[in-house]
Amino acid sequence: MAEAWWDGEDVDGPEAVVARLDGVDYLAGDGIGTAAWLALRMGRPLLVEGEPGVGKTALAQALSDAFRVPLFRLQCYEGLDASQALYDWDFPRQMLHLRAAGAAGETDAATLEAGLYDRRYLIARPVLRAIEAAPAVLLVDEVDRADDEFDAFLLEVLSDFAVTVPELGRIAAKVPPLVVLTSNRTRELHDALKRRCLYHWLDHPDHAHEVAIVRRRLPEVSARLAEDVVRAVGRLRAADLVKPPGVSETLDWACALLVLGVRDLDPDSAARTLGTVLKHREDLDAVHTAGLGRLLAAGD
Repeated sequence: MAEAWWDGEDVDGPEAVVARLDGVDYLAGDGIGTAAWLALRMGRPLLVEGEPGVGKTALAQALSDAFRVPLFRLQCYEGLDASQALYDWDFPRQMLHLRAAGAAGETDAATLEAGLYDRRYLIARPVLRAIEAAPAVLLVDEVDRADDEFDAFLLEVLSDFAVTVPELGRIAAKVPPLVVLTSNRTRELHDALKRRCLYHWLDHPDHAHEVAIVRRRLPEVSARLAEDVVRAVGRLRAADLVKPPGVSETLDWACALLVLGVRDLDPDSAARTLGTVLKHREDLDAVHTAGLGRLLAAGD
């Protein structure tokens, strides 16, 4: 078991984690509460997969806020390598150091080289920053967008939460950070990485849960409008769309209607604001062809 870095007296189970998250306006179900509790208690990374917009990234931010620790985010992309995740040397400042040392008459090569690799010239990237700052939350966001080789790198780092800088030595976390990896499943992650992690599939919330999220995040939105928007979004998700809307799009749509002063979602207001919830022309065309009246029809 990992050393507890949170105030464990009031976080004695999954229900307490759910309550903590509720306190920072992240309405978590029992499943994600249990997964987050186990990740905390066991000191294991948590891999969260799901459709875009279901709240994977927001979970890491909420855990950071709930436990009052810093969040370090590594946004993954194709071509990401270890130096961009761990550390790099500040080359311009190193050159300035050499020039200053030369101007001062320093000629000893060993002394000059030692001065070049001083800690002040090391640029810590998100993974190293999280290791040094722990307790912390490290978010490895959209890990599926990185190349396959990056999985092997992560596996090594997450095994012992330590980084070796050849010029400085080994830097290890005093307390392992809570690591949250998110994936949209654009590619399959290596089995070895998955085995290292606890796993949770985060699905779209059910109707009542999503209405509660809208009312919590946008308290000015009426219960009726929240119900209408969530029902309409649910029908959009059931349609054959290029990009079904997530919870973030539900919130955007409700917010847009609120700003416009709309009290009831009708075909006219829906048509004017549909671009807040659908972001592909093909999807907009498909919905207009099917008819907004059908989308907004009363009933579940």
